[in-house]
Amino acid sequence: MEIRDLLLLCIEKQASDLHLTDNEPPILRIDGRLQRTNLPVLNKEILKKIIYSVLNDTQKETFEKDMELDFSLALPALDRFRVNVHLQKGSVEAAFRRVPLKIPVIADIGLPPIAIELARKPNGLVLVTGPTGVGKTTTLAAMIDLINNERECMVMCVEDPIEFIHSNKKSVIKQREIYADTRSFADSLRHALRQDPNVIVVGEMRDLETISTALTAAETGHLVLATLHTPDAPQTVERIIDVFPPHQQTQVKLQLSDCLQGVISQLLLPHISGKGRVLATEIMIATSGIRNLIREQEIEQIPTLMQTGSQYGMKTMDKCLKELYQQGLISLDVAMSKAKNIEEFRQL
Repeated sequence: MEIRDLLLLCIEKQASDLHLTDNEPPILRIDGRLQRTNLPVLNKEILKKIIYSVLNDTQKETFEKDMELDFSLALPALDRFRVNVHLQKGSVEAAFRRVPLKIPVIADIGLPPIAIELARKPNGLVLVTGPTGVGKTTTLAAMIDLINNERECMVMCVEDPIEFIHSNKKSVIKQREIYADTRSFADSLRHALRQDPNVIVVGEMRDLETISTALTAAETGHLVLATLHTPDAPQTVERIIDVFPPHQQTQVKLQLSDCLQGVISQLLLPHISGKGRVLATEIMIATSGIRNLIREQEIEQIPTLMQTGSQYGMKTMDKCLKELYQQGLISLDVAMSKAKNIEEFRQL
């Protein structure tokens, strides 16, 4: 069993992920559901041989020291893959996330038109949020591609690992990978400000230093695009404020209220046909009212302004779920399972 054959199977089946785990055959995730293949069951020795076949000596050394490894994999004539290698009960295992070679267009992946306006902002902070595996990286890639097609910008991307590969068009795009090209998101961002960027892309805002540097960059005239693992727009604001110590939070509220441009929160839901998935989005735009609520830390009132702010492109997740259900794209059960307020959703 060769890794190339398994990755080719992943592409042929249009799977998003390939999982190699002990005492199981290779497992594919197709349209959000795990499906075991009919291939032979893998044991520890075979697993280690298959996974180590794609690691170079440095990666093997890093994995054996840290017991974790993230990297990107590109084999000739195949899509790219984001790979995580880990241990489970002493067995070397791996998860491969497929990254298509073609960079998507904003309209083609189901993002609302307001996403185009956010990508065209000259400065400020634009956040794409949601749990793992909902297409945050795909959304960022589509926004970067729009900038690349329309503007002459220096775009500095910091990723862990690099997924979509961008070619220079009108813009010059530099893609730096954590550990391969720089030590950390925070280190890279500190130095990025001296590299004459117009746009800074942060693969993930993980810690206080990264968030702090991203806010400073957005304040000083750069457009900063970043992702966060938060479920919705109000909790995104809370998470950014709460990561700072109490004595800094007043200053952070002022910074965030001034530089935030918008938040796109995403979910990927199963299509009602059983084939494919549908993108659901919640949109918060930083209007003067939203900025005031952030300054006053009245976060609980943000959903009310989002409900009444459709003229600015705002939309709550519940309203988006209602529209997708009425369009016949998702089932009522799926919509109800993701609705934040069941009673309000029933009224919608």
